[in-house]
Amino acid sequence: MAETRDPANVPPTIYDVARAAGVSIASVSRVLNGQRNPREETRERVLQAVAELGFAPDGAARALSARLKEVVGVVVRRVPWVETSEGVFADEDESLQFPDMINRGIEVVAQRRGFDLLVRSVDVGDHDTGGRILSLARKSDGLILHDRVLDPARLARLSRQVPIVTLTGVPTDTTVNVRGDNKAGMRELARHLIIDHGYRTVAYLGGHADSPDNLARHETLAAEAAAAGATFLDGPDWRGNYLAVGGARVIERLLAARSGGAGRAAGAGGSGGSGLPRVIACANDQTALGVMYALAAHGIDVPGEVAVTGFDDIPVARHLRPQLTTVRQPIQELGATAFEILYSMISTGQSAERDVVLPTRLVRRESCGCPPDMAPPTWRTTGQVARDGQAARDGQAAGGRPRL
Repeated sequence: MAETRDPANVPPTIYDVARAAGVSIASVSRVLNGQRNPREETRERVLQAVAELGFAPDGAARALSARLKEVVGVVVRRVPWVETSEGVFADEDESLQFPDMINRGIEVVAQRRGFDLLVRSVDVGDHDTGGRILSLARKSDGLILHDRVLDPARLARLSRQVPIVTLTGVPTDTTVNVRGDNKAGMRELARHLIIDHGYRTVAYLGGHADSPDNLARHETLAAEAAAAGATFLDGPDWRGNYLAVGGARVIERLLAARSGGAGRAAGAGGSGGSGLPRVIACANDQTALGVMYALAAHGIDVPGEVAVTGFDDIPVARHLRPQLTTVRQPIQELGATAFEILYSMISTGQSAERDVVLPTRLVRRESCGCPPDMAPPTWRTTGQVARDGQAARDGQAAGGRPRL
């Protein structure tokens, strides 16, 4: 029989001190090393916890305290400004978008942990970002990388030097990935459109070609359409790169190319003489916004002639007219969860999970042909996420599984 360890004989750690004092490891580090003039209240709580626990920092604890910068680097992929500076969407790059909402979730929890953020953006088409990201890594305790900012080989090398959490990427042996459940969300949406509404011609207006989120959503929608015997449209002509201006351009090109056709998109079953599909499922809400704008500009009714759906449920989705049917992700929670996992990796050098999947759910609104949705969002706030993250980390320190 395995010998049971007596907790009374296990010396306390810096993590025990932080938990007992109700502060971050960084705060314990500041008090014990006399750095950055911690608040007197914090200093007293830490010293009281040290005395009560009988904590004596060993070499490893001193090394951890000494090397903490209390900084996390965040890298976001952006489309070059010139690609969005057009017409009604000329200021699109200045509006709050999906990555910015994720960063807000990171920011809230980082502030609670006593960490600062260094945020850097790289162009979508820039494949030589390794040097700049390495420079950021040297200034940080860990990195959170959005949507494939590094190729797999460079990610593997860098993750052996600094803890890394990726967002909407792919987990590896040395990194943790946090994502929404794309397949479950798109599967629910596809069945609603094809089975509940009976739409027989479905198009997918995609995001970045190499985005794991985009690939998973495309694959799932294509599989559901094939299983139901529906016509599925996709390909290079159906790519909006996650932008409203991209979605609008696709519609403008399609209508211009097919302007010789007679009639409109048809009713419940399939497409009409214009060649437009009966429903356009967009890779994200931002793209759907552009699609709906372009259709309205040409007098094409949504959802009467062409139904449109999105993915993410950004705040504007429920305020569009018609309201946008979409798949809701807990966007800020993605960022908050990513930070909490990275914080655990910085503190302990490990993570209990490699692929953390947060739930998604279908939100039925007017743009697919359903009645308007009057219900408020039900996801947790970032404050709740922060408190739950602390509880999860406490459970992990005690030997339990993180509750994410």
